[in-house]
Amino acid sequence: MPASPQRGEVWWVRLDPAQGSEIQKTRPCVVLSSDILNVHRRTVVVVPLSTAPHESPPLLIGLRSVGKPAVAVLDQLRAVTKERLQEKLGVLASTELRALDDGLREILEL
Repeated sequence: MPASPQRGEVWWVRLDPAQGSEIQKTRPCVVLSSDILNVHRRTVVVVPLSTAPHESPPLLIGLRSVGKPAVAVLDQLRAVTKERLQEKLGVLASTELRALDDGLREILEL
């Protein structure tokens, strides 16, 4: 279990078992919870990534800094225990993290 993942990092996360329409499998996810929460809580808030063929803001935000083109599936935002995090893959560019924040503000009406 990682000690303290950082906001904006991309990790392989075991999302199974999933139910209904929840995204499943082990897949890359972006950590979105604050670094302070990540230190003090046993869970982190993540958004899963997919290799879906196209962007569709605000639900699907395109990302390029994770190796191959991917989209963040914002409506699948969830808290997961740190025990589900397997391996760090990298870190999003600051512009991409801002795009995720903007998309979340829109879909959650914040």
